[in-house]
Amino acid sequence: PMKVIPIPCLNDNFAYLLICPETNEAAVVDPSEYEPVFKEVQKRKVTLTTIFNTHHHWDHVGGNDELSRHFPGIKIHAHISDRDRVPGQTDFLEDGDFVQFGNQKGSILHNPGHTSGAITYLFGNMAFTGDTLFSGGCGRVFEGTMEQMHHSLNVKIGKLPDDTQLYFGHEYTENNLRFAQTLEPKNEDIQSQLTQIRKVRSEGKWSTPSLLSSERKINPFLRCHDQALQKHVIQKQPDTNLDPVSIFTVIRKLKDQF
Repeated sequence: PMKVIPIPCLNDNFAYLLICPETNEAAVVDPSEYEPVFKEVQKRKVTLTTIFNTHHHWDHVGGNDELSRHFPGIKIHAHISDRDRVPGQTDFLEDGDFVQFGNQKGSILHNPGHTSGAITYLFGNMAFTGDTLFSGGCGRVFEGTMEQMHHSLNVKIGKLPDDTQLYFGHEYTENNLRFAQTLEPKNEDIQSQLTQIRKVRSEGKWSTPSLLSSERKINPFLRCHDQALQKHVIQKQPDTNLDPVSIFTVIRKLKDQF
């Protein structure tokens, strides 16, 4: 099976080194910096052939240029709408397209919202969600609409199987869960997950990956249909409609100010 190594970058970003054990070829998801990625590639003695960018923001593509200088011919994947926005892009993906490095075959989901060209890469039961879905949260809605973001999370990614492992773009989990508690103070799953994450972080470990089955219980942005959460939102904003997109919109705005 494909091996995944999280590489901490910048302040709280993750790049991910994906290794094909059969060919010793590697790909990197969202290399925000050159140096930490290059060190990991050397340490693992693999051949880096591919970059998978989830979206065009600088803290996900910042290492592209230098990596392509050091690894001539490297393929750089991103959504077709990110043409001219992702440095060195060579492959222009559309929803449902297949991707490959070594013997590892994957596919993509186009999930606009955070940006218009945001995508998730799927390899087996592993999903690399960038800044669309975080553990306990989701990205800010910069270029898309609230409807798009809700659909991307709940329909596109939300349709994946429960055992999907989510590899996300930032170590925001503790803060996300503290916010989730303000919406569902009686949700015991959130409380126990927060306790667990604080323990993990205090040991210097990361909260990535998360399981989709767990996110369904703790992530407010996947729970907009939940009555307890809806009730709490209505207390904060009495004129809110009860449809999931309206609930989503309110909690995304509350999170922006948290």
